[in-house]
Amino acid sequence: MPMIKTLLGQVGRYRTAALLTPVWTAAEVVMGVLIPYVTASLIDKGIGSGDMHNVLRYGGEMLLIACFSLLFGILAGRFAAYSSTGLAANLREAMYASIQRFSFSDIDKFSTAGLVTRMTTDVSNIQSAFQMLLRTSFRAPLNMVTSLFMCFFINARLSLIFLVAMVVLSTALFLLIRRASRLFVQIFEKYDALNAVVQENVSAIRVVKAFVREDHEMSKFDKAALSLYTLNVRAESLMALNHPVLNIVVYGCIIALSWFGAHYVVEGSLTTGQLTSLFTYIMTIMSSLMMLSMIFVQLTMSVASGKRIAEVIEEEPDMADPADPVRTVPGGQIDFNHVYFTYKKGGDNALEDIDIHIKEGETIGVIGGTGSGKSTLVTLISRLYDVSEGSVQVGGIDVRDYSMEVLRNQVATVLQKSTLFSGTILDNLRWGKEDATEEECIEACRMACADGFIESFPDGYHTVIEQGGTNVSGGQRQRLCIARALLKRPKVLILDDSTSAVDTATDARIREMFARRIPGMTRIIVSQRILSIRDADRIIVMDNGRVNGFDTHENLLRDNAIYQDIYEMQTSGAEGDFDEKEAMR
Repeated sequence: MPMIKTLLGQVGRYRTAALLTPVWTAAEVVMGVLIPYVTASLIDKGIGSGDMHNVLRYGGEMLLIACFSLLFGILAGRFAAYSSTGLAANLREAMYASIQRFSFSDIDKFSTAGLVTRMTTDVSNIQSAFQMLLRTSFRAPLNMVTSLFMCFFINARLSLIFLVAMVVLSTALFLLIRRASRLFVQIFEKYDALNAVVQENVSAIRVVKAFVREDHEMSKFDKAALSLYTLNVRAESLMALNHPVLNIVVYGCIIALSWFGAHYVVEGSLTTGQLTSLFTYIMTIMSSLMMLSMIFVQLTMSVASGKRIAEVIEEEPDMADPADPVRTVPGGQIDFNHVYFTYKKGGDNALEDIDIHIKEGETIGVIGGTGSGKSTLVTLISRLYDVSEGSVQVGGIDVRDYSMEVLRNQVATVLQKSTLFSGTILDNLRWGKEDATEEECIEACRMACADGFIESFPDGYHTVIEQGGTNVSGGQRQRLCIARALLKRPKVLILDDSTSAVDTATDARIREMFARRIPGMTRIIVSQRILSIRDADRIIVMDNGRVNGFDTHENLLRDNAIYQDIYEMQTSGAEGDFDEKEAMR
């Protein structure tokens, strides 16, 4: 199966340990099977006959065999743990590396909660299954076969009892496992749903508290948890029947063995020591069958987990560099040549027939209603998505011909959601340029009008940003993200509604800084506020995925109905024009 090949391909440098585990396990089993056989000799030739020499002899042999069995068991356990944990680490690294290669469209296929479940619960299941596969799945059948061989070697007729018991137990376990396995597949889907609820609540906890929706969120969590609980109870209830079934079969075997064995002992065709050994072997055989049943359950669970993990590792990114990519962006001019775009094949177009041309160094504003396609339009420039039809060119070259790393370094995008990472302010800024000096970072912050509030912090640029940037305001996060993008010294800078939480005065200073300090850079500013884009060289008006207008502020105000409506609403004192103050979080 391709899935198994993918998973085993991640064993890597732990392959030797994985191969040695069954070897040590086999040695452990052989030693364990020999002990009851030597015990029979100890009883018959030593204790039964009162021969202390044989008691010491066979007792010493049993002790030596037990020591070897213990040693081999320790080695088998150590190598199994080493290889299984190594596989889990490699799987997580492979999944994480694969996710880093995903395009936006690839990420859309997997929910964030689903990816978290795959990297935690699913990998843990594979780790347990792999360790069980190396040890238990090898040990149990070997134990069963060798014990059954020894039973036939001691007394073939009595051993038929074991064969009947094995058939009965195997049938019962098969029926239980088949029903339980279907439930375990559903359980993993419920884990995804539960993780999604938790992740959404934690990431939006401020909104939850602001709207006093804790009870509502608790009811959502309770519903998801109850669904998972119900399935787990059903599955575990089925699996709990394993032990009663095993006990019935084992006790049945013991009764049958005692009855028939006693007759054979009286007849003289079976010794007391041999009967004792048979009792030991029957327990070994039955427990091996039980272990095999648990292996099947674990493997059933791990198959579902393995498929989910393999899906992530095997996912081929929708976008890749061409065979011989262009590694230099010659200029900042941008051309949309009759572009069509849809998020899903066969779905409605998010953009239709976009044919606009932007000169290098121009400042372009983009405005339009919610869902008009503003953000979708600018994501195509840095090739976060690929067009469905037509082409997008930067510097006169199709973006699909560039190395994506080169293109995205020269087309810097500040997305709608301002994201900061744990670490100092300097650490966050150097995402834009890894080797940036502190002076370069300070200069970028000046252009983004972020230097003022940074210097007000006691630790300045060494201030630690908490996870998610929760210890700075929304406007501060946005300006830090703009500064981070400016460190790239890009030929094109895209601000996707990236000053929405900045007051209009600061917004104006940022635009003034851009015009004065980096005049040759092409700037595309997506905004809901006309005040943020009215001074742009030209403005794109989007409406339902189409360009409704593309002209200067004055011309659009005179000729474009949509732009006129937006302008009237935002300048007549209506709610359309509002400033989100820097203190807003």
